[in-house]
Amino acid sequence: MSRNFISIASLVLLGFTTSNVSAEQYWSDASLTYLNGSQYEVGDPDRQVLTFEYVAGYDWGKLFSFADRLESSDGFKETYIEISPEYYIAEFENSWIKNFSVSGTAEVGDGFTNYLYGLGVAFDVPGFDFLELDAYKRNNDGLPNNYQLTASWGARFVIADTQWLYDGFIDYASGISGVGPANLNFTSQLKLDLAPYFNIDSPLYIGVEYVYWRNKFYIDGVNEHNPNLLVKWHF
Repeated sequence: MSRNFISIASLVLLGFTTSNVSAEQYWSDASLTYLNGSQYEVGDPDRQVLTFEYVAGYDWGKLFSFADRLESSDGFKETYIEISPEYYIAEFENSWIKNFSVSGTAEVGDGFTNYLYGLGVAFDVPGFDFLELDAYKRNNDGLPNNYQLTASWGARFVIADTQWLYDGFIDYASGISGVGPANLNFTSQLKLDLAPYFNIDSPLYIGVEYVYWRNKFYIDGVNEHNPNLLVKWHF
């Protein structure tokens, strides 16, 4: 494990502690996800991914973060984390718009750190737990800067007394001159909650994640179609 990753992880934990001390926390959620897929592009196609995810709501806005640990069948290992705070600048009641926010994201991988900043809007749409749209300026590490548009959603529904969740995101990043064309990452998860069958309070999901990534990593013509088996436990 690199010193950079240890330092970054320490800063993340410090940020969580500081947020809890200096602001009122309304809610929080933590989860672990296991993914297994065999159609990854760029590198070995067979990979397992373990993801720790933490999200919390505060009086100032929301914090979303996750850490991925990827292990390929050829022995290659990689760690990737994102930290995404949203600071609410306007909130609405009895409106189809919930809030406007100033949004930011730090993308931290092995050997690079990208910083994104921009504006976001959250919508109040019947049938959705959340539906958000963010527009970012990307400050890329080692590459020219560009722009990104991100949509994210989550919707719970019931089929014959079974509880389901469909959530995901779409990232569209503009092309970079001299590097590659625009890329589109559509990632969604369809999950069945098994918690009622085991008499546990927190959700325990099993399902499928599907990734369609056009021009992955700005590589022209590299298009990923990647289903993964998924297990996710909230605690």
